[in-house]
Amino acid sequence: MLDHLSIQVADIAASAAFYDAVLAPLGGAQMMSFDDAIGYGTSMPTFWIGRKTSPGDGIESHIAFAAPDRPAVVAFRDAAVGAGAEVLHEPRVFPEYHAAYFGAFVRDPDGNNVEAVCHIAG
Repeated sequence: MLDHLSIQVADIAASAAFYDAVLAPLGGAQMMSFDDAIGYGTSMPTFWIGRKTSPGDGIESHIAFAAPDRPAVVAFRDAAVGAGAEVLHEPRVFPEYHAAYFGAFVRDPDGNNVEAVCHIAG
């Protein structure tokens, strides 16, 4: 249903370093770049970070990226830790969502709750 999503970030360089690291295990990479925005994707840019222009403090967003398998979810968490992120939930099955829901949740440099999730059992 979504074509693309964009979030505002306080520090483009810090956020780019974070998303470069955590999206790589999921097959994502920078695909387009402008002075104040970077687009990530696998075949086209579907996730964008842009320089914060809205006044005031932001509200936490939750962003979940699809992972091809469970090892990619673990690699996402490892990359996030390597980038200095706080781990909100270690990789595990979340049966309250469904029996095969395997996810890991971390905090990005702007305080957003970022997840990698695989919906394939085992």
